[in-house]
Amino acid sequence: MKWIEWAVVGVLIFFPFATINQIDVELMRQTMLLELRYDAAMDAAVDAAAQALIINADQQHESRYESVKRVAVNREEALTAFYRTLYANFGISGDPVAQGVLNRYIPVIVVIGYDGFYVYAEDEWTDRNGQTVMAPAWGTKRPYAYTDSNGNSYSFTLDEQVLVYAAATRSWHEGFRRDIQAEANIPLLRDAALFHEVRRSTIVGAIQDELSYRINKHNEVALRNGLSYTFTLPSIPLEEWHNTIADVGVVAFMQGIPMGRKVYNNYALGGSRVMKQTEIVGAMKGNMKVYYRKSCPYSYPIEETFASEKAAAQQGYMPLSCSSF
Repeated sequence: MKWIEWAVVGVLIFFPFATINQIDVELMRQTMLLELRYDAAMDAAVDAAAQALIINADQQHESRYESVKRVAVNREEALTAFYRTLYANFGISGDPVAQGVLNRYIPVIVVIGYDGFYVYAEDEWTDRNGQTVMAPAWGTKRPYAYTDSNGNSYSFTLDEQVLVYAAATRSWHEGFRRDIQAEANIPLLRDAALFHEVRRSTIVGAIQDELSYRINKHNEVALRNGLSYTFTLPSIPLEEWHNTIADVGVVAFMQGIPMGRKVYNNYALGGSRVMKQTEIVGAMKGNMKVYYRKSCPYSYPIEETFASEKAAAQQGYMPLSCSSF
C-alpha cells in the first residue's frame, strides 16, 4: 500500500475523533457562556433585591435607635425586585409558564435583617377552608440567638447592639456592648474582639442551619413533583458570609438547571449599603467635648464615633459645625 493510501486510511480513522473532540470543545464553550449568563442574572437579581429592601419601608419606628444598620426591611419589595430582574435577564418576563419552571430551581431566598433573618421557601399550611396548601411563603423572623456555657443568653444584631440575659443576676440588659458591659458584668461583653467573633459565628451558623433545613424540605417537594435533582447547601467561604452580614441584605440559591452535560448550581449574596450615613466623630477640643461629621477638616483628638448626632449629644458632646473651621 502506497504512502498516500496510508494517509487516507489515517484520516478516515482519526476524522471521527477530531469531529467529536471539536463538538465537545464547542459544547464546553457554550456551557461556560451559559453559566456566566446565569451568574450575571443571579447577581443582578440579588443586587436589585438588596437595594429594594428599604424602599417604601417605614423607617420612623427605627429612628430611636442609634445604629444606622437598624432599618426596617421591606421583604415583599425585595422579593418583587428579585424575580422581576431575574425574569428579565432570562428573557421570560411575559411567560408565566417559564417563570413557574424557573422557580422550581430556586429552593430558598433569605433576607438578612438587623436583629434576625427571614426565609422565603416552600411551606405547607392549612387554609381557612381546611385545605392543605403547599406554596412558597415567608417564615417567621429567626433571631440571632446564642447561649454561653454560663447560661447567659444573647440576642445579637449586625453591630454591637445586643440584648442579654445575665443568668447570675437574672436580669435583662439591652444596648451597645460598650455601654452595658459594666452593668451586665459578663466576660463576653468586656472582650470586643471575642464578642464580634461569637456574634458573627452565631449569625452565620443560624442562617446556615435554617438553609440546610429548608433545602432538605425542598428536596421532599421536588421529589414529589418529579424533579430528580438533589438540592444541597453550597459551600460558601466564611469571608463572603462575614461581608454579607455586615449589613442587611439578601441571599439566594439557584440549583439543578440542566446545562449541557452538567447542571447549574450557584448562589448570590447581596448587601444593601444604601443606608450608610456620614459618621459622627466625638472629640476633645481643649477641655470641651465636641462632635462633628467625619468629613469636616478638624484634627482634634478623637474619643469615639457615633452613628447619629443624637447619640453623640446623649453622651455629652456639643455640636461643632464644619463652617466653624
